[in-house]
Amino acid sequence: DNPTLNRFFSLHYLLPFMIAGVVVLHIWALHVVGQSNPTGIEVKSKTDTVAFTPYATIKDAFGMIVFLFIFAYFVFYLPNYLGHPDNNSIANPLKTPAHIVPEWY
Repeated sequence: DNPTLNRFFSLHYLLPFMIAGVVVLHIWALHVVGQSNPTGIEVKSKTDTVAFTPYATIKDAFGMIVFLFIFAYFVFYLPNYLGHPDNNSIANPLKTPAHIVPEWY
């Protein structure tokens, strides 16, 4: 019933799709139009350039695979390594531990 809440939800639902669309347009513009040359060196032929697709794509894919392996290692073999020890205590809804306070206090 609240229009502000509905607009807020709609914004948070649609924003990732809009960002993904802008990313796709950006990649398309890079491949079709090409990037600018900040060094000021004039390219006279295609042999003076390095193609984006085999080199940068392989480099980015390698970096992503290394990150995913490290992430998967933490997820599957050390799931509590980055967690707080209080997450392992038995829950009691009637008693909150005294040392758990919000960080802004």
